[in-house]
Amino acid sequence: MANDHGEQIRIVQETVAGKEITFAHVMGGPAPVIYQKLGLNPQVDYRSSAIGIMNMTPPESAVIASDIAVKSGNVYLGFADRFTGTLIITGEISDVTTALTEIVDYFRDTLGYVVCKITKR
Repeated sequence: MANDHGEQIRIVQETVAGKEITFAHVMGGPAPVIYQKLGLNPQVDYRSSAIGIMNMTPPESAVIASDIAVKSGNVYLGFADRFTGTLIITGEISDVTTALTEIVDYFRDTLGYVVCKITKR
């Protein structure tokens, strides 16, 4: 980037961790190869299965979200990363949807987080 005088302008960008859920998605009936590539539980019925994925800040929130997920229904905790704020769960479509809904509702209503809409495909 250059200004009117031909000098380059340096832009420094920072991310400031807020209290928010930035991504929440349910993948219904994903291909078995997705489970394999992500290292998720291979002992699932792929026809009625789903993968739920979320991202949140601060990243330690993934610990709370994983606790809510496993207590909300019959879901398998595939991945929870307290350093990036990523959570991946698997299970029946209805159980994964319920878990993500419970997480989003708790974070919004109790913890005061800004939350995104849960998307599903």
